[in-house]
Amino acid sequence: MWQKFKEFAFKGNVLDMAVGVVIGAAFKDIVTKLVDCIIMPLIGIITGGNNLSALSFNVRDAVVQYGAFLQAILDFFIIAASIFVMITAIGKFRETAEKLRHKEEEEAIAAAPPAPTEAELLAEIRDLLKDKK
Repeated sequence: MWQKFKEFAFKGNVLDMAVGVVIGAAFKDIVTKLVDCIIMPLIGIITGGNNLSALSFNVRDAVVQYGAFLQAILDFFIIAASIFVMITAIGKFRETAEKLRHKEEEEAIAAAPPAPTEAELLAEIRDLLKDKK
């Protein structure tokens, strides 16, 4: 059982996923600060000084804070857009690297000397047998 756990815990995919979760959490904090400190104040200026996250209305004794919900939606869209741009850029980078690798392979194949023909191989064998006698 311990061996199976070690195989699971120390597989590359699990470690990559853990790194992704940590970076994702840090990225969420950055986006939240971007929204809270830059975007929302600018939206507040556009809306006449209203803080969007403080928007709410009362229903009897309950306070419905729909502004915080709108801010969470804005956070989500910024995070999704950022991840989309990042993944697209990584995909383009990989595609370019793959094309470059294929081009280098093709150039190496083109630069390689041509393979000897069957007649050339037979002649070489004949000459080696003559030299051996």
